[in-house]
Amino acid sequence: DGDITRYRYDNPHSDLPCATEDATGSRKTMTWSRYGQLLSFTDCSGYVTRYDHDRFGQMTAVHREEGLSQYRAYDSRGQLIAVKDTQGHETRYEYNIAGDLTAVIAPDGSRNGTQYDAWGKAVRTTQGGLTRSMEYDAAGRVIRLTSENGSHTTFRYDVLDRLIQETGFDGRTQRYHHDLTGKLIRSEDEGLVTHWHYDEADRLTHRTVKGETAERWQYDERGWLTDISHISE
Repeated sequence: DGDITRYRYDNPHSDLPCATEDATGSRKTMTWSRYGQLLSFTDCSGYVTRYDHDRFGQMTAVHREEGLSQYRAYDSRGQLIAVKDTQGHETRYEYNIAGDLTAVIAPDGSRNGTQYDAWGKAVRTTQGGLTRSMEYDAAGRVIRLTSENGSHTTFRYDVLDRLIQETGFDGRTQRYHHDLTGKLIRSEDEGLVTHWHYDEADRLTHRTVKGETAERWQYDERGWLTDISHISE
């Protein structure tokens, strides 16, 4: 009961609250436009943040109480293309014809980019001059990651799309086993075997490592998780 939050509404026909109050008495207030856009937010200390929107409902500016503002620009497709602060620092965004984000250009001119395949899946990302690539199978699942230094992680799946094996950059292989209902029941990490146990309601109850209980999960009569005990590893 200590986690109760109360909501107040000034319009009986709206599901947007005008105020919230938690169990400690901390109160936050909000004002909204008639179109459901957040116009202002006042936190429990009285700090007010205001928001501007364009005619399409997109947020165009955020004004903070200390005088700092952030401005947002969009293209004709409604895609965010620039964010600029009061000091003139601007971050720009570029997209391909499909609408996928292809580049983020920071105020200092540094560029992070992403390339996509014909199905819109990211196949190469570059951050800080370092590149990572991804390969997919015919089902669209990641089967190989190549890190910035050229090392690889590979993934295998079963016919139900569940991950069953992962071989990492360091060559270490981890395997995963599931029961008929899809629950993880066993994992192997280079000889270290972990079993996952469930109750009749399919709730996770405990995890054992090499036969020793490592963690326990407890629930109340409503089925809500009440405690996680870390016993050993």
